[in-house]
Amino acid sequence: MSENVRTIAEDSPLDEVVQIMETHQVKRLPVMRGERLVGIVSRANLLRALASFYRDAKPSSLDDTTIRTKLLEELNKQSWAPVSLINVIVRNGVVHLWGALMDERQRQGIRVVAENTPGVKSVQDHLVWIEPTTGMTFPAPDEKATAD
Repeated sequence: MSENVRTIAEDSPLDEVVQIMETHQVKRLPVMRGERLVGIVSRANLLRALASFYRDAKPSSLDDTTIRTKLLEELNKQSWAPVSLINVIVRNGVVHLWGALMDERQRQGIRVVAENTPGVKSVQDHLVWIEPTTGMTFPAPDEKATAD
């Protein structure tokens, strides 16, 4: 039994509930209405709710132009993203990233943004990294494998 029991109010937002569970590594949280216990929420409850939401969700039917627009809008919100140095082409829900990076760390961030854009089926990375000191260029890891 824990001395410092973590609780939530009955109207706590879902993201707050998940945050408390993750931060404090607990599987269940008592739900309070003022000083009165009115229930318990568990990880299993959250998973069941997520599963029912997933079952009811309609598959995305976004066209390629919409996917590209949404992806570029999201990249433009990121101060680290070199949007002016990259080109995004979308064909049948597959995103092709072309262009140059001056910082190799940007590659993963761009891929994550692309993969999380609604309607995207997969991401093909064709970005080239330009090493700033020497000017040497390095193809995307996937491109090296196909070039051999």
